[in-house]
Amino acid sequence: MHAATIASHRFGYSETSLSAIKADPRAWVKEQIERPQPFDSAGLIDSVKALVLTREVLKTALSAPKVEPGQVGKQDMDDLGPLTPSRRELRQHNVRGLARSWQQTIATTTPVAERWVHFWINHFTVAATKGTMIALVGPHQVEAIRPHAFGSFKHLARAATVHPAMLLYLDNAQSFGPDSRAGKRREKGLNENLARELLELHTLGVNGGYTQADVTETARLLTGWTVRPETQGKAEFMAALHQPGSKTILGKSYPEGPAALDQLLTDLSRHPSCSKFLANKLVRHFVTDEPPAALVDAVATRFRTSDGDLRAVAHTLFSHDLAWSPDHAPKFKRPEELVLSAHRMLKQPVDSVEQLVFAVQGMGQAVGRAPSPQGWPDRAEDWLSPDALLKRVQWAERFGELHRENADARALAQLAWGADLSRSTLQHIERAESSAQALALALSSPEFQRR
Repeated sequence: MHAATIASHRFGYSETSLSAIKADPRAWVKEQIERPQPFDSAGLIDSVKALVLTREVLKTALSAPKVEPGQVGKQDMDDLGPLTPSRRELRQHNVRGLARSWQQTIATTTPVAERWVHFWINHFTVAATKGTMIALVGPHQVEAIRPHAFGSFKHLARAATVHPAMLLYLDNAQSFGPDSRAGKRREKGLNENLARELLELHTLGVNGGYTQADVTETARLLTGWTVRPETQGKAEFMAALHQPGSKTILGKSYPEGPAALDQLLTDLSRHPSCSKFLANKLVRHFVTDEPPAALVDAVATRFRTSDGDLRAVAHTLFSHDLAWSPDHAPKFKRPEELVLSAHRMLKQPVDSVEQLVFAVQGMGQAVGRAPSPQGWPDRAEDWLSPDALLKRVQWAERFGELHRENADARALAQLAWGADLSRSTLQHIERAESSAQALALALSSPEFQRR
């Protein structure tokens, strides 16, 4: 695989042509990290308004005969009772936000930077898998992830952790210090979900050296960070919910109060396990399923020496010779990546968000509804079942038929992969009986399915 192909398909979202990259593929990538295209969030719903509308929708759903009170947290928007004005408005906001995000991927001048943002969106996963979350996935991406994806990791982690979406998704809004004023009055206790995922999934990794006692102490430290009607939809620290006294985590003592969170995140980001865990995950995502140790070490070292400067980390990753090696086993695109790269390569905007959501879900990825706080899996084996492959071919056939007039697949394949287009794939495309079949064959090819 040549460098221009690696830049376009391994690191980006598949360019229509390699011609603009060939002169200096590494400079093409570097420039994007330095100057990522801003995301236009004008007119998109924010988390405060989303929560106000969500409460109205859930209140109506509770009063509807078809929804049991205990089931509201498990409902999809389509099951939340009658189509009230609030529910209709919420749906429109969700569609608008998803359309804006997808169009950014399809049309951006900095696709590698966009891939970098999407990595962190998945790393700090929140999902619309319960009622309170039905409108918060988009605001979490816009408010917590995008502004910090090229800044300091500890600032990114803080923004992601105390955003209303994360506090609700991982139940910290329901966590009370057992000895707090509110905890004693209401006989409420700790919820350790956010604490556990902060250590296991967001910073140190499952083998990062912490214990169950550290999880419990982290949960105690996180008490008070909540979003409630009293906070008017904003994430705030409420002292009445906070466990009094100091907390000891990984051998260090943290004081009572809100300032402890910043101290903890600083220490977690500087822990040796954090740099190694994140470097391994970054290399696996952007390069290959079996990360080369030397590349992981280089990225981890840069993370430590830069104090978690994510732009510096990105530069180290994308400038390393091992990241550009043509010998790595290729990655396998997730369904959402697959569909968006097809639209990008054809320069075809999304006509119907709902139809695209249906197409991606049909291939095994429910948009905005990751199955767990781990986010979507990243290894080829997680997406390579026979049924999944069949559905990808069926999607390619439908896409080819729908867009048969929008591209000459024979010419496009040669422009998009150049010398890395295999003779077998080219022959299949050239022998196609129609333009629709030729495009379907191009999109079903190993070159397009992998990155």
